[in-house]
Amino acid sequence: MDADRGAVRRGRRPAGHETRGQILAAARDEFLEQGYDGASVRAVARRAAVDPGTVRHWFGDKAHLFAATIGLSDVDPGAVARAAVEGPLETIGARLVRHVLEVWDADDGGAGIRIALPVALADPEQRALLPQFLGAEVLGPIAARLDPGSARLRASLAATQMVGVLLARYVVGLEPLASLPAAQVAELVGPTLQRYLVGDLAGLGEPVALAAGGEQNSSHGE
Repeated sequence: MDADRGAVRRGRRPAGHETRGQILAAARDEFLEQGYDGASVRAVARRAAVDPGTVRHWFGDKAHLFAATIGLSDVDPGAVARAAVEGPLETIGARLVRHVLEVWDADDGGAGIRIALPVALADPEQRALLPQFLGAEVLGPIAARLDPGSARLRASLAATQMVGVLLARYVVGLEPLASLPAAQVAELVGPTLQRYLVGDLAGLGEPVALAAGGEQNSSHGE
């Protein structure tokens, strides 16, 4: 670690929301320089000249901190993955769609993502971080249940489908998709995700089996 990253500025620290903004600015720099996987709560704290406990007070863990840097402060990034993983593989496609949409619908009808996602996609640096974030915090726990030989490809295919649904539903407002209940969208889109995640893909052979162990805990970069 170089001296610039390790240095801590001295002096009285601002309080309240000023401190929160200071931490967010430091987090953006850390994620852009180190990547999502290489960043940590402690490194962000050093940049912001606060202690790690202050970062956790405002943002909890690395996943929530990253979400806040793209304007999704009230969303739990891991909730979707946890809810989708807890159940049989035979229904994981529809379950994943339903839980993703329920999370965004609960966020003031998707208001947060309507603002944050276009901004993140328009910024080349933030756009490059999104796959790392999705892989580590959202798709990682799902991929851990799949055959290791095809898990990465399957998770990325599922991500393309879900990003398309989110853009059409919340950003573009494409009707009637934008107004359909989450459960109905899950019934319609779920079979496609089901095939991507556990079905037979051309060139990959037989449907995947449950990976040995079936459990993986994502690191939050503490």
